[in-house]
Amino acid sequence: MIDDIFNFLDPYWWLIIGVVKAGIIAVALLSAVPLLVWLERRLMGRFQVRLGPNRVGPFGLGQPIVDVIKLLFKENIVQSSADKFLFYLAPAIVVFTAIVTFSAIPFGEPFEVGGQRVGLWGANLNIGILFIFAISSMGIYGMVIAGFSSNNKYSLMGGLRASAQMISYELTLGLSALSVIIMSGSLNLYDIVKDQSGSILSMNLISQPLAFILFFIAGVAETNRAPFDLPEAEQELVAGFFTEYSGMKFAMFFLGEYLNMITMSALVTILFLGGWHSYVGLDIPILVFAFKVFILLCVFIWLRSTFPRIRYDRLMAFGWKILLPLSLMNMMAYGVYKVLFAA
Repeated sequence: MIDDIFNFLDPYWWLIIGVVKAGIIAVALLSAVPLLVWLERRLMGRFQVRLGPNRVGPFGLGQPIVDVIKLLFKENIVQSSADKFLFYLAPAIVVFTAIVTFSAIPFGEPFEVGGQRVGLWGANLNIGILFIFAISSMGIYGMVIAGFSSNNKYSLMGGLRASAQMISYELTLGLSALSVIIMSGSLNLYDIVKDQSGSILSMNLISQPLAFILFFIAGVAETNRAPFDLPEAEQELVAGFFTEYSGMKFAMFFLGEYLNMITMSALVTILFLGGWHSYVGLDIPILVFAFKVFILLCVFIWLRSTFPRIRYDRLMAFGWKILLPLSLMNMMAYGVYKVLFAA
């Protein structure tokens, strides 16, 4: 009976697996965001010598649920001078690109189900890292459109800041990743992780520490997190590109930000921390991968709690005059090493 079912589904197996994996990834990501919000508020409370959320549920775990319910019932305000279509489109672009970007992230070894090989990823692309950079770059359109469509000078300035910041720091992000690609010889993220198997010395963090530092700093800037949250800058721009948003559309921008944090942490884990390889004998790949991502997310929160927001001109100077030259020299050094010594 079971064999007959598998034989009947065999021509459609790829579609079934794809739909199931897409659903699981989407649900997991959307479920992780409220927990990440709770974690950030609790950790920031500890960093600032206070308790953080602690009233709703044990340890305040119910607070994210209450916040979502509140946002669902908030009045949906759209000013008469706004471009209605673009105003509604902007938060959808931000969330859509954030979810799709994660689809190329591998987080474990493949396994077999019903004689079919199932990979722990949405899509195993030969140009996986290029796909991630391409889709994540499209997310900036949501921020720019939000600033433009709001017909608000603060929103417009926030959108322009976001686009300038993305252009400035994405160069460093790509060049830092390029040094890893040069040494591994592949754009496939699964191959990059396999290249780091073996001992802890195989991690790119050990062999390319400067690339790791540059990539992580640029990653923080790409996600618009403090101390690089100039597109929002409450003291200057009220709330930046989403100043005029309310209710669930307001929440969607935060959803996109936290999803981008998770994706960036996962990408750093794959490129520099060996992905799901534990190096200490723990043979549960998904848990190892999740633990590494969790540690990086805690670092994101720690940076927000520790460093003040830097001035905008210094933000741009830091990206163009310091990070970009360093990433260029780092990439060229590994390119020369690959050609002369590791070819």
